[in-house]
Amino acid sequence: MSRTLVELLQAGLPAEAVLTDPDVTSAYSHDMASFCAAGVPAVVVLPRTVEQVQHVMRTATELRVPVVPQGARTGLSGAANASDGCIVLSLVKMNRILEISPVDRIAVVEPGVVNAALSRAVGEHGLYYPPDPSSWEMCTIGGNIGTASGGLCCVKYGVTAEYVLGLDVVLADGRLMSTGRRTAKGVAGYDLTRLFVGSEGSLGIVVRAVLALRPKPPQQLVLAAEFASTGAACDAVCAIMAGGHVPSLLELMDRTTVRAVNALANMGLPETTEALLLAAFDTPHPAADLAAVGALCEAAGATQVVPAEDAAESELLLQARRLSLTALEAVKGTTMIDDVCVPRSRLAEMLDGVERIGEKYGLTIGVCAHAGDGNTHPTVCFDAADADEARRARESFDEIMALGLELGGTITGEHGVGVLKKEWLARELGPVGVEMQQAVKAAFDPHHLLNPGKLF
Repeated sequence: MSRTLVELLQAGLPAEAVLTDPDVTSAYSHDMASFCAAGVPAVVVLPRTVEQVQHVMRTATELRVPVVPQGARTGLSGAANASDGCIVLSLVKMNRILEISPVDRIAVVEPGVVNAALSRAVGEHGLYYPPDPSSWEMCTIGGNIGTASGGLCCVKYGVTAEYVLGLDVVLADGRLMSTGRRTAKGVAGYDLTRLFVGSEGSLGIVVRAVLALRPKPPQQLVLAAEFASTGAACDAVCAIMAGGHVPSLLELMDRTTVRAVNALANMGLPETTEALLLAAFDTPHPAADLAAVGALCEAAGATQVVPAEDAAESELLLQARRLSLTALEAVKGTTMIDDVCVPRSRLAEMLDGVERIGEKYGLTIGVCAHAGDGNTHPTVCFDAADADEARRARESFDEIMALGLELGGTITGEHGVGVLKKEWLARELGPVGVEMQQAVKAAFDPHHLLNPGKLF
């Protein structure tokens, strides 16, 4: 079976694009999520053209072999994990930026383009691609589309779904379908483009994307505010948003996260603070905006408010925030990263609840959050070699998701469902919602070959 599969794949792919050595293919078995089962792929393929992707899918359909699409494997939900005997379809070699149009304000890209590379390329044309996950130097646009990624700037600019105008998608049977548009407006038919965003490769293989761009904004300036409690920091967040301010970034790091970042990178963040709030503006006159927000932070109880003096100092603060998840992983060696998003008005309750859960299970749980849109990342730190601690970590992770739902939130704001949260997806959607989503899956993938075992 495996040899026949490999031979058929090699008939339409260059020899170097078909990997069968187990020592090599094992590196493609999983993404960066903990507690997610991963199988052993039969083969890994690295196509460079749309026609080669079509050949892979036709072969898979003919032999009824499951296919797991992958980008850079920086995901945090197990959505890119291999299943036993599958074809891992890695799209990282399809990494061309096909077009950048300053007039239409679009970029046309292949799925393997790295987020940061696209951002820099469009910046040379005075344009801006806003979605910026913390892994932006590694993650790919295809992966961002598959998980509907967010990032630090979502509070002002929104998430990946708001920038995907059109897609070329190879379906399970190898047919090529185009969705959406490259125009500024368009409402023809069902919005299948939006359907594919966040579908985690379960409906089709994205091979080309038309992305909306914005004019490049001025360099942002950042303000750091220290608080004696996370509750006071959350009060400041609510005051900022209720006051009509539109920051380009509004991030929160709790005490545990601040100390972890200092321990990892010696960033010199204030370790006496219980919560550090970072606010940024990329307006023509950011100093005035920061002063107004600084006053709101002081009114909410900030013990110190320090605006960055220049872009370099601002970038250091953003670097500290981007290091948060890596720093928390260094605390005990392994982490489970939650991605619960709640209404901003319930943010303080969420963080208080996470603290109680950490105390209940005797675990270190650090929280960094895209506070401006209520998207929290409670990160459970534990020793994977300690079976009891690992059990408590999993139970605390589940309890955090339950808390998020109780507060009117969602189990995932930007990381996706994958393997890690598929049991919780059913709780959030309800039986009718699951039934309808499974019907959509069956319409696009009747043999259930695409990324099996994910989402449902």
